[in-house]
Amino acid sequence: MDYVSALVPPTVMAIAFTFLIRTLIKSQGGANKAKEDAVVDAALSANAATPVPGAGGAEPRA
Repeated sequence: MDYVSALVPPTVMAIAFTFLIRTLIKSQGGANKAKEDAVVDAALSANAATPVPGAGGAEPRA
């Protein structure tokens, strides 16, 4: 019976992972795809427009 208790956790995790991947794939696209893409594009453009201190250029020396 030790082999059963050794195989149950990996089997449960494999089944859960399969359902997670299935859910992720099924939720792609659909009616809200354009809306989701617009939100991501807006977030990326807002992030690209914000300057990051210390990124690029010469650093001031103390």
